[in-house]
Amino acid sequence: MLTRVVRLQVVAFVVIALAAVAFVGANYAGLDRLFSGGGYTVRLQLDEGGGVFTNSEVTYRGVAVGRVGELRLTDDGMEADLHINDDAEPIPVDSRAVVANRSAIGEQYVDLRPRTDDGPFLDGDSVIPKSATAVPPPVTDLLSNMSEFSASVPTDSLRTVVDELYTAMRDTGPHLQVLLDSSIDFAETAADHLPQTVTLIDDGATVLRTQLDSSTQWRSFSRNAKLFATELANADGDLRELIGAAPQAATQLSELLSDNNPGLSVLAANLLTTAEIFDARVAGMEQLFVMTPKAVAATSTAINPETDSMSLILRFFEPDPCVAGYEATVYRQGEDVRPRPMNTNARCTLGPGDDSVVRGSQHAPKGGVPDPAVPGGGARLPGPLGAPDLTVSANLEELLWLTTK
Repeated sequence: MLTRVVRLQVVAFVVIALAAVAFVGANYAGLDRLFSGGGYTVRLQLDEGGGVFTNSEVTYRGVAVGRVGELRLTDDGMEADLHINDDAEPIPVDSRAVVANRSAIGEQYVDLRPRTDDGPFLDGDSVIPKSATAVPPPVTDLLSNMSEFSASVPTDSLRTVVDELYTAMRDTGPHLQVLLDSSIDFAETAADHLPQTVTLIDDGATVLRTQLDSSTQWRSFSRNAKLFATELANADGDLRELIGAAPQAATQLSELLSDNNPGLSVLAANLLTTAEIFDARVAGMEQLFVMTPKAVAATSTAINPETDSMSLILRFFEPDPCVAGYEATVYRQGEDVRPRPMNTNARCTLGPGDDSVVRGSQHAPKGGVPDPAVPGGGARLPGPLGAPDLTVSANLEELLWLTTK
């Protein structure tokens, strides 16, 4: 017969065992959901399971919020029930469901990662589509890829890399320590100035985005740089010959300049005067260069190449001459030889676009007018010719004045 103490011990053992079983069943087997009707169930659609299993954990922002329920095969994948606890935080519908591994040995779980903090939120009628899911790669594929990668590495080249790394890192311990210490100091300084660091990162993103927008131009620049490098490679022999001959040519040019230094100085000064004269008449020079080819072409067509004879056709009043602007000029007979003042205001007043023969210097291209010549106002010659009483003219008129003085 059991004593009272033994009966109490048996009762205590049974109570403790029931409590332990209830705790394990509620926390690990999910038996509490059989007795409590709280929470809601969300359907998760997947292309493949990714190793997830019934009763695996469901987390939201890293916090457990439920368990995986029944797994069902579908025509295009599989579907899993996610039982969310009634005390869980509201989970946005715009969330990504990721089948993740809790450890290296594989303990899969479903992690809900929100892409927004705003509603609507998941409820009992919600379905997470395949487009918002991700599963880890199969372990077999990972191991196969690692095996193929390791087999593709040339052993001799790998040995060379290891040897070179050993040679590069040998006796560099103090320098590496300084590098690590500097990296730590850099990280601490960046943390102490966190707002500036965040601003720098944001601005860096803007710069990178700008580079991305101009990626087409960068690719074009790279292609052109490659073409330029190819041309340099093709012209390697010519470039080497040029570089080899350059010092000798430079020496000869230096000797030429040294031997002709006074004359070159005077020539440069006079060319400056000539350039100023042409600069004041750029418009007229442009008109001359435009009309000269036309005149030469007309002259060449007037000569018959077979007979070497010139054809000349005179045409009058085709078109009519310009008469506007000459009204104030008084007609005088040929026998009238009395002196009369010239009508200096007589000129063609028609515009350049008129059909008649528009003439007159007022329609010629206008240019700048050089400053009037001032005797003795020229620029001083460079070099040894720059004596106090020896100057060079700044314009053609002063040069002529000096030559006739």
